[in-house]
Amino acid sequence: MSRPEANPWLVLTGLSLGVLVTNGFGRFAYGLILPAMRADLDWSYAQAGWLNTANALGYIAGAVGTMLALRRLAPARLFAIGLAVTALSLVATGLVPALWWQSLWRFLTGLFGALSFSTAGALAARLWAGDPRRNALGIGILFGSGGGSAIVLCGATLPAMLSGWGDAAWPWAWLIVGGLSLACLPLGLWAAWRAPAVPRRSADAPPLPLRAMSAQFLGYAGFGLGYIVYLTFLSSWMREQAAGTLQVALVWVLLGGCITVSPLLWRGVFARHASGRPLALVLCAIAAGSALPVLWAGPAGLVVSAAVFGLSVFMAPPAITSFTRQNLPPESWGSAISLFTVVFAVAQTLGPYAAGWLGDRTGSIGPSLLAAAALLLLGALAASRQKAL
Repeated sequence: MSRPEANPWLVLTGLSLGVLVTNGFGRFAYGLILPAMRADLDWSYAQAGWLNTANALGYIAGAVGTMLALRRLAPARLFAIGLAVTALSLVATGLVPALWWQSLWRFLTGLFGALSFSTAGALAARLWAGDPRRNALGIGILFGSGGGSAIVLCGATLPAMLSGWGDAAWPWAWLIVGGLSLACLPLGLWAAWRAPAVPRRSADAPPLPLRAMSAQFLGYAGFGLGYIVYLTFLSSWMREQAAGTLQVALVWVLLGGCITVSPLLWRGVFARHASGRPLALVLCAIAAGSALPVLWAGPAGLVVSAAVFGLSVFMAPPAITSFTRQNLPPESWGSAISLFTVVFAVAQTLGPYAAGWLGDRTGSIGPSLLAAAALLLLGALAASRQKAL
């Protein structure tokens, strides 16, 4: 007797919780907790950036591992394993302050987070396979609502908590984030079990058209190099500008809220274009958001920056997923998205440490934000040259 078909919106909600944990909590909560960790542990900008680089190195390993594992394991199983271990790693991050320990758990968070992130898009793309507009909306919601909700939750609570309890309370921030991640496991694991099966790529399947997709790969590399600088160092930049706790919290809540609603803004673009144009437009918007805090100093500039950045930053992965869905057969989706994730992860490895190094040399993180914006614009230029296959 076959099991009844699950509500696709409920399945999408569970998959979105996976993105909330692996991306929102696993990668971007660090930007809010970082100023307290840096002050309490007396880290340099380079040391602070190194932990995100360790996370990115784990992400590379996870993305490559996903490509290899997809030959034997279903995407749903990889999604579930990645989600469970990421949640446990976040709890462990709050236990020991030593840099080597922090590096280990940031690495493992990236490693297993990549398993979930690389497979989530392929699972969601099967929910409405015959409805392009609903499919584009679902993919956008997967990445936008998951990551955006996490940033809203963290932005509304962590700055106030760390301000009231002091910088030494940063381990509690990680324990709270880890506890919320564990609470997301039941629905996330159920969604992986009930998501439509993704066809397995056979050994004799034709290879991916890598040369024809090269402009899109370059554009996504630009995204990996540039976007992470803003999310890693936004709170540090605001502290440099003597921003108060309430202002930091409001900016992060605005950022997360805009991320959450961003799929509504971009779904038509994704549905209409099978080329690299959606990614190029997204990268231009991210670049503008990254540069605005420096070019337009003051609270108004930060507010506009958070809105522009939030309405675009989580739309790069949906742009890649939509491009893959429209141009490749279903059995190639998992492998193609994993390969895009590898390219993104390799590029992302360089961003935080290089930005921290530049911040140490200049005495401010502002020049790093401008350099990140320039890299994003170069990525947009590359993506604009990608034609539909």
